[in-house]
Amino acid sequence: MGQPSTGKLAANVGEIAREARVRSGLTQADVAERVGLATEVYGRLERGRMLPSVPSLRRLCIALRMPSDSFLGLNTGEVATWVAESSPAEYEEVPELRRLMRTLRKLDASQLKLIGLVAAALQKR
Repeated sequence: MGQPSTGKLAANVGEIAREARVRSGLTQADVAERVGLATEVYGRLERGRMLPSVPSLRRLCIALRMPSDSFLGLNTGEVATWVAESSPAEYEEVPELRRLMRTLRKLDASQLKLIGLVAAALQKR
């Protein structure tokens, strides 16, 4: 049995990643953040223009709850137990909250304090 070409493998990884991301209701930015890639780089991965490093592939498997075998075209079985158990609860958050968290991480301490006061005031309504 021959090995798939790098181009075919990259296309398979990208297609599987895109399908899993869409099925999970995530944006490219959501997945890129979880994997530790720039959104533009993750977009190239989904388009089959590049292969992830092994550490990035592992983080991609965890973020999308997909076994590496699926990305590598070796197996289409169910999600491995270690992947499901490795997914932090924060990944279950609604998309709006994930986007807000990305924005909040970019703020300085005084801006965060102001946002905290606004959030507290909204809770009292």
